[in-house]
Amino acid sequence: MNASMMANDGEPDAEKAFFVADLSQVYRQHQRWVSCLPEITPYYAVKCNPDPYVLRLLAALGTGFDCASNGEISRVLSIGGVDPSRIIFANPCKANSFIRNACKLGVDTMTFDNMDELYKVARTHPRAKLVVRILTDDTKSLCQLGLKYGAPLVTVPALLTKAKELNLDVVGVSFHVGSGCYDPTVYSDAIARARYTFDMAKEAGFSFTLLDVGGGFEDASFEQAASVLKDAIEEHFPDRRNIRVIAEPGRFYVSKAFSLAANIIARRAPFSDSAEMTTGNDQPSVMYYINDGVYGAFNCILFDHQVVHPYVLSINGSFHVPSSEPGFGSGIG
Repeated sequence: MNASMMANDGEPDAEKAFFVADLSQVYRQHQRWVSCLPEITPYYAVKCNPDPYVLRLLAALGTGFDCASNGEISRVLSIGGVDPSRIIFANPCKANSFIRNACKLGVDTMTFDNMDELYKVARTHPRAKLVVRILTDDTKSLCQLGLKYGAPLVTVPALLTKAKELNLDVVGVSFHVGSGCYDPTVYSDAIARARYTFDMAKEAGFSFTLLDVGGGFEDASFEQAASVLKDAIEEHFPDRRNIRVIAEPGRFYVSKAFSLAANIIARRAPFSDSAEMTTGNDQPSVMYYINDGVYGAFNCILFDHQVVHPYVLSINGSFHVPSSEPGFGSGIG
């Protein structure tokens, strides 16, 4: 063990943080999805984790893909065997160049929630299959998306009228209750709003065939969310023979499949630069520095309100500490 560690000391990347993946966990989550929501096709949110091995596995399992950028579309298509029809460009505010690229690659299904997007699509991808993203209640989620995306229902008739004037094809409705939804009952209200949008579309001369129920699925409450979602769909869409239902799960698939391995690279007594880190009965508080941070793997702490739980990795219950260095009480155990 010690010889191996000393050998690694000479490697330039020997102490670089890295992820350990358990793809069987991704597979188990997919089986869980199919068991609870057999009528809803998952379109994996690539932005969550674009690892090529994850994408290949999900492609083999038959999922679709929710992409929000050119880069994500390219990643999915580069793995091979994925038809562009299995991709939804789920970004309601795209640059003209992004829409042109989607057209070139054969990605036709894409979302919108504003008038400007309709004009851009009419110019650059007139054969697109458009999905109107509506605003729903996202106050019960950690990451609320309503400030950025989603058309209020009162604006939908005007959007549909303009789409008809521009000879664009609007095929369905989408919503997102927010990432990290901790109250699954909000799906019921969102489905009711989607039903109302279907009815408005019929009045505008469209025949919707797609219902996208978005993401926000939490691992701990997934079964409850699935039950609420199924009941709401059954209530508001009892005749679904010509309606395809999809969803955009992300963290649900991969949050438990990846663990970050990092090294402690320095220690510091946080409240006094002159304080010595001494051993004894009264262990001092110690601040540990690791070789990753919020500009890397831990950006989720700032942007996604995540709480991480570090633990010390041991081998046969023991830790490797050079005999020349003192040991101290840990604040991360």
